[in-house]
Amino acid sequence: MLFADGFLGLALFGLWLFCIIDVISSDESQLRNLPKAVWLIIVILLFDIGALLWLVAGRNWQSGPSATAPRRPTSRFPEYDRPGRQVPANPDDDEEFLRGVRERAEQQRREYQARREAELQAEQDRVEKRPEDE
Repeated sequence: MLFADGFLGLALFGLWLFCIIDVISSDESQLRNLPKAVWLIIVILLFDIGALLWLVAGRNWQSGPSATAPRRPTSRFPEYDRPGRQVPANPDDDEEFLRGVRERAEQQRREYQARREAELQAEQDRVEKRPEDE
């Protein structure tokens, strides 16, 4: 019986230490209900009850166990985060990117020329109509 009491006390002490470290290492934006300093005081002063309160009411469980660990920013496109993906360091080395840039530039030139010709034609039509109206 003495062994079970010692084990239970050790387990509760471990839980208490875990909760103190968890409160300290948690990001302020991921805490629920109270500020970080208040949670730390509750966990330290109320020992087991404070630790349980932290686990139930203070810790944000939705973001998973790695919520307190710093995360690498992820992009909207996970294929860019794939390990081993060769990314050219210089945009001049990426032939597909340069081809896309050239195609876009050519398309913009064609659209501009068509728009400019339409404007010139409209101006010419307007000038030609003017003498007829007089």
